[in-house]
Amino acid sequence: MTGRVVSIRHGDGPYDDRVATFFAGRGADVEERAPFKGDTLGMPDDSVAACVIYGGPFNAFALDAHSFLKEENRWLEGCIAKGIPLLGICQGAQQIAHLLGAEVGPKPGEPHEFGYYPIHPTEAGKGFLPGSLHVSQCHYHGFALPDGAEHLAYSEAFANQAMRYGETTYAFQFHPEATRTGFWRWQEAPWAAYGKPGAQTREEQDALGAEHDQAQHDWFMGFLDDFFGPALAERAA
Repeated sequence: MTGRVVSIRHGDGPYDDRVATFFAGRGADVEERAPFKGDTLGMPDDSVAACVIYGGPFNAFALDAHSFLKEENRWLEGCIAKGIPLLGICQGAQQIAHLLGAEVGPKPGEPHEFGYYPIHPTEAGKGFLPGSLHVSQCHYHGFALPDGAEHLAYSEAFANQAMRYGETTYAFQFHPEATRTGFWRWQEAPWAAYGKPGAQTREEQDALGAEHDQAQHDWFMGFLDDFFGPALAERAA
């Protein structure tokens, strides 16, 4: 075994995303936790090798409305303090940013990114993202950059698409974990944002996904290997 991996979920559905596939291929002991359904987290201890906190429909700042977010924040704070490799995706990224003191929420006019959009590396992010890359997106909230965070990537509509805080915490506004199958489920969901400002049509999404998803897959699986691989290998040794 490669150590305990905690996967924090904010929705139901098949766990067939790229993160799940990566950890399954490494033989990791993955604990799927859903605090929004009553699962508890406690605090991370030395058995935890990695953590991923996924996207979802809950506003990162609505702690009083969604009290389980307070427990998630305590867990995230513990992971950051202990240097446990932590990846936040979409809502998860916004939670990390909010926990670190940054503003989170919609932009004026509520522009959406729903589809496949290009992101671009900052100067600091060229080692993280070698060049522009179309990635899966499904959001209209974004996050500001917390003090001490390193800005890694941006898009035309949302300046902060990726950041690193310290050496062991990453936050992505985009959804590289979403496979074509997973994105097709989003297209059929009742909350699909068609017609919203900035959202692509289904025809645009299908064409861009067919053209760009393999490159997204290749980049993201390489990122997961570089980021989580050493910690998993250390636990397996």
